[in-house]
Amino acid sequence: MKKYRASLILLAVLTLVATFLLIKNSGGTFRKKDNSFAISDTSSVTKFFLSDKNNNSVTLTRSANGTWILNGKYEVNPTMIEVMLNTFISIQPKAPIARGTRNTIIRMMAGKSVKAEIYQRVYRINIFDKVKLFPHEKLTRTYYVGDPTMDNSGTFMLMEGSENPYIVNIPGFRGFVGSRYSVMEGDWRSHSVFSIRVPEIQSVSVSFSERPQHSYRITNQNDEKFTITSLFDNKDIANFDTTKVVGFLSMFRNLNYERVLDEMKATKRDSILSIPPTNEIVLVDKLGKTHSLKMWKRKADIGQLDLDGNQAVWDLERMYALMNNSEFMVSLQYFSFNDVLAPLPWFVSDAKP
Repeated sequence: MKKYRASLILLAVLTLVATFLLIKNSGGTFRKKDNSFAISDTSSVTKFFLSDKNNNSVTLTRSANGTWILNGKYEVNPTMIEVMLNTFISIQPKAPIARGTRNTIIRMMAGKSVKAEIYQRVYRINIFDKVKLFPHEKLTRTYYVGDPTMDNSGTFMLMEGSENPYIVNIPGFRGFVGSRYSVMEGDWRSHSVFSIRVPEIQSVSVSFSERPQHSYRITNQNDEKFTITSLFDNKDIANFDTTKVVGFLSMFRNLNYERVLDEMKATKRDSILSIPPTNEIVLVDKLGKTHSLKMWKRKADIGQLDLDGNQAVWDLERMYALMNNSEFMVSLQYFSFNDVLAPLPWFVSDAKP
């Protein structure tokens, strides 16, 4: 009797699971219909891939700690991720394409569109969101993003495998959402150069190739006591303003570059790298990791004037920079970095700011 009871219980459980999977698969058919672009739960998105017809592509992957990685190697601009996930969850079909223009729109998207693939963490068994078993990554959406409509109130989108394009928008938002599906790596990369708090800093060295006597290293002893060492003669400085040191180190909490110079030719990059950097900052954190930033003056554009009204020799607003010996140069603004290029005399108590 007990043997038959166990068999009946097992049969009942298997029947429930089979019924649930049938319902789930039916639901899957609905989710894949040709106008179901939105995703209900962006916290389950593990990866998305964007590509265009010119072989430009980006892959954004969520790491185990929740941060996002671009193309397997770069930090991601968190604002871009926030906007993209909000787009995934908010886009809605506004209207199907009129039959008379359907073929024209499809031909247009065949020649110019962005392919979006979205992957999510799903469960092979998910009973009413209460029992979730066997998680795995699955491609759940593939669609194409085209141009905006004539009035810029929507964007043409086509679900892969469908013959029916739709005008898609975000309710309450008037604009072109297609621009959010950028396939350019530079648009997604974090612009952070340094994002390190004072308690995380072990030391910061600042070098001046044109004024080596102004080069120094600040060492954080215990977040309250610091030492400054001249890199010119390797001697410690006895008389300096601790308040200025703390303020200086605090600026490394949020320093960003302007943009990646990915259009720069390799010959020009090599030419810049062949000469000593004008300035160099080397920050070592408490974990022993080294963060380096090399900077070079850049020639002024024709028409840029100096303070006397003459053609400037050097750009007064921007400089070239290389972070951690990356393959790409970046552009920095003096406005953002002048204060962390303070010379050694500035820290001496009786020096003028």
